[in-house]
Amino acid sequence: MGSNMAECHPVAFRWPLKAKTEHGAVLMHVDPRFTRTSALCDIHAPIRAGTDIVFLGAIINHVIHSERWNTDPFFREYVVNYTNAATLIAPDFKDTEDLDGLYSGLSPDGKAYSNATWAYQRETPPAPATKEAKTFTDLLLQRIPGRPKTDPTLRNPRTVFRILERHYSRYTPETVEQICGCPKEKFLKVADSLLNNSGSDRTSNITYAVGWTQHTVGVQIIRTAAVLQALLGNIGRPGGGVLALRGHATIQGSTDIATLYHSLPGYLNMPDARKAHESLKDFILTEAVPLSTSFWGNYPKYAVSYFKAQFGDAATRENDYGYDYHPKITGDHSHMPMFIDMAAGKIKGFLLMGQNPAVGGQNARFQRKALAKLDWMVVRDFFETETAAFWRNSPEIRSGELKASGIKTEVFFLPAAVVAEMEGTFTNTQRLIQAHDKAVDPPDDARSDSWFSFLLGKRLKELYKDSTNDRDWAIRNLLWNYEPEAAEAAEWRIKDEPSAYKLLKEINGYTWEDRKPLSSFANLKEDGSTACGAWIYTGVIPEEGKNRGKSRKGDDWISPNWGFAWPANRHIMYNRASADSSGKPWSEKKKLVYWDAAADSGTKDPAGKPVLGKWVAPSGEGIDFQPTKAPGFRGKDNGLGFDWLSGNDAFIMRADGKAWLFAPAGLVDGPLPAHYEPYESPVKNHLYLQQSNPVAKVWKMEGNPYHKVADPSYPIVISTYRLTEHHLTGAMSRWLPWLAELMPELFCEISPELAAERKIRNGEHVTIRTARGEVEARALVTRRMQPFLIDGKTVHEIGLPWHWGWQGTAQGDVVNNLTPLVGDPNVSIHEGKVFTCDILPGKKGGRA
Repeated sequence: MGSNMAECHPVAFRWPLKAKTEHGAVLMHVDPRFTRTSALCDIHAPIRAGTDIVFLGAIINHVIHSERWNTDPFFREYVVNYTNAATLIAPDFKDTEDLDGLYSGLSPDGKAYSNATWAYQRETPPAPATKEAKTFTDLLLQRIPGRPKTDPTLRNPRTVFRILERHYSRYTPETVEQICGCPKEKFLKVADSLLNNSGSDRTSNITYAVGWTQHTVGVQIIRTAAVLQALLGNIGRPGGGVLALRGHATIQGSTDIATLYHSLPGYLNMPDARKAHESLKDFILTEAVPLSTSFWGNYPKYAVSYFKAQFGDAATRENDYGYDYHPKITGDHSHMPMFIDMAAGKIKGFLLMGQNPAVGGQNARFQRKALAKLDWMVVRDFFETETAAFWRNSPEIRSGELKASGIKTEVFFLPAAVVAEMEGTFTNTQRLIQAHDKAVDPPDDARSDSWFSFLLGKRLKELYKDSTNDRDWAIRNLLWNYEPEAAEAAEWRIKDEPSAYKLLKEINGYTWEDRKPLSSFANLKEDGSTACGAWIYTGVIPEEGKNRGKSRKGDDWISPNWGFAWPANRHIMYNRASADSSGKPWSEKKKLVYWDAAADSGTKDPAGKPVLGKWVAPSGEGIDFQPTKAPGFRGKDNGLGFDWLSGNDAFIMRADGKAWLFAPAGLVDGPLPAHYEPYESPVKNHLYLQQSNPVAKVWKMEGNPYHKVADPSYPIVISTYRLTEHHLTGAMSRWLPWLAELMPELFCEISPELAAERKIRNGEHVTIRTARGEVEARALVTRRMQPFLIDGKTVHEIGLPWHWGWQGTAQGDVVNNLTPLVGDPNVSIHEGKVFTCDILPGKKGGRA
C-alpha cells in the first residue's frame, strides 16, 4: 500500500517476486491505480486515494473479532506481552467515538492538542535517589516514573485493547465499500489473506512509500499499519514488519545524519529555543526524562558525545560541551514554512544541494515567486535546473507576472559531481550502510557535495578565526579535520577532496584521548571522553582501518556480513519478539533470536563461576536486546534504561518496552489513527462530523487558495506519482537523451468512463486545473484508472506523473503548479498524493 514498488523501486521488487515465484508467497496491492506492481500481484484491491486508514482500520476490526485470532494462543501471548494492549489509560480520556472525530485535549481554538488525558495510569513512583546528582544520568534516576498499570485479562474498559476495539468498531467491510470504494469481497480477501498468513509459523510484511507519507494524515496511516502488524504478531520477526521504501539518494542516511530541521544525527532532538532548553541540563532533562526507562536512558551519553564531536577540546563540562553555542530552532523550519517566510521577505539567502523546488515544491508557482524575494541563491546540481533558471525563463517570466529586470535574486550556479565521481556511503531502506568507491574524477569544475561543504567550512573558519564575538565561538571551535591522507589524494586530480573515511569515523565515534574508533555505542560516555557524530552508526568502523560498510559477503537470508545495519548490525529491529515470553522460538520455521539457558553469558558470579544463560541468534544476526537479560527478569522500578526494562520488554526504544497500539505521547493529532478526509475532498467524511485532520498544517493566505469540500468546480480526485524512466524533478533523467526518448512527454491517466463524460480522446491534449494553476498533458485513457462509487456517488480519479519542467531534453508543464501548501502536523510533509481538480479537453488557453 502507498507504493508502486515495481516501477519506483524496481531493484528491491525483485525480492518479493522471488518470494512469490520460488516460495509461493502471496503478493497483494492496495492502490487507486492498477499499475505494474498490481499486474505482478495475486490481488489488486482498488481504493480511493486518502482512505487508507479506513481500509487498514477495518482489517484491525476484522482481525480482533475473527475466530482465528481469538482461538490461536499465539496472538494473545504476543499482544499481552509485547504490546501495550493491557495498559490502562487515564479515566478522563475521550475518543473520537465520544467527540465525533475529535480526541480529548483539543485547544479552544481547535489548532492543537494537549495529550495529558492520553496518559497511562501509573503506580506510585519509586522513591528518588537520595545521593547528590553529579551527572546527567543521576538526574534522570531521580525522575523515574511509576510503572504503568495493566490488566492482562484485557477486561477493563480502560485498557488500550478495549479502547482500540471500540475505536475501530465502525470500520467494517461495508464502511470500506462506502468510503474507499473497494468491493466488500475484495477487502475480505485481503484481510483474510493477511490474517491467515500470520501466526507462530507464518509472518506477513507491509511495504509502503510516499503514497502513504504525503497526506495530512500520513504519519497516522503508517501508525495504523504498525498497530495491525503488532496485533498480528508480525513485528520483530523474520518476514514481518512495516517496511518504508527509502532508497533514493540515501534518503535513510540523510535522515539519520539529520537533514531534518528538528533532528540531530542519530535522532536526538534539535535544541529548541521555544522550550526549556536553556542549558544542556535542561535540554537533556526535557528530552530524556519521558524516555529514560527505555534505551533512550543513554541520551546523556549520546548527546555529550555528539557535542564533543562538534567542538573537540573546546567542549568541556564547564561550558556544557559547547551546548550554548550550538544552533537552536525557533519554529517550524521545514520546507513549506521556509518558502512562506521567503515569500514574506524574511529569508535573504538560500543554498540548494540536490533539490529543485521550482518543479518539486508544492504550489510551485508560489515557491518560484518566493525565490524572487531572495538577495542571493546558490544552486549546486548536475545541470542548470529550473530553480537555477527561474529568473530568466520560468512560466512567470514568459507570462509577464515576473520580469527578470525586477528580480533582485543573484543566482550562483555551481556544477556538482555525480555519485560515481565521489567516495562515500549510502544507507538503504533497511538501515544498511554500504560504502561506494570513487570511479573517476568529476569533469572540469564539477565537485562533490563533500568537497563543497568541506572547503566552505574551511573558508568560514579562516574568516572567523580572529573574531572575538561570543556568537562566533562555534565556527572558531568547530572540528573540521577531514583532510585526505597522502595516499588518498595522490590517485586523483582533485587533491583537496575530504577523506570519506575520516567523515565516517567521526560519525562512528572514537575515544577522545587516543582517537581510537569505538566498536559499540555501549562504550559512549557522558563525561566528554568519547566523541560520536551519530550513535546509531557506532560499530561501522569497529577498529582503525576497518570499514564494515565495505563488507560484501552475502548468504541466502539476512547476510550479516553484507554492509552494516545500524544499530549494531541488527537487521530485524526488536527481534527479542521473535521468541515467546519464556524465550523459546515461536516455531522452528520462524526461529531467529532465542534464550539459551545453558550458554556461557561471559560473566561470572561472586564465587568466580560462569553465569549461564544468554540470547543467541544462530544466523549471526545482531540481537536487539540486552544479551544476558533472562526472559523472566523483572525490571528494577528505580532503574534506568535496560535496568528498568523486563525480560519481555522487547520494544526497547519505547518508555514501557511495548509496541504501542495506543500512543500516549509523540503524536500531535491523536493517540489512535482515525479517518479524516483529505484537506481537499469531493465528499464529506462518512465516519465523523470532523471532516479533515483538525490540526493539519494549513496556510490560508494569498497565493495558496484551497478548494471547498465537494467543490463543484473541482470534483475530481488527483494523485501525483513517479515513473521508472525519470527521477524526481528530472535533473538526473530529463537531460539524458535515452531516458527522454523512453518517456518524452507529460501524460494524464484517465478512466474510459471519465473520458466519455468529458469527451476526451486518447492521445489528445487535456488541461488539468486547480485554484493554484493549470497544466496541459496528453490523455492516456486506460482501464488502469477506474471510477469509485462512494456512498452512492460516482467519484472520478486521475493520475499525473510529476517529473517534468521547462529545462532539459524532455520538457513539460510543472505538475506541482496544481498542488496546495497543506501538510501533516507531525512531520510537515505535504499532501501531494490526494487533492481535487477539474479536467477539460484541449490545450491551455483554448478548447481544441
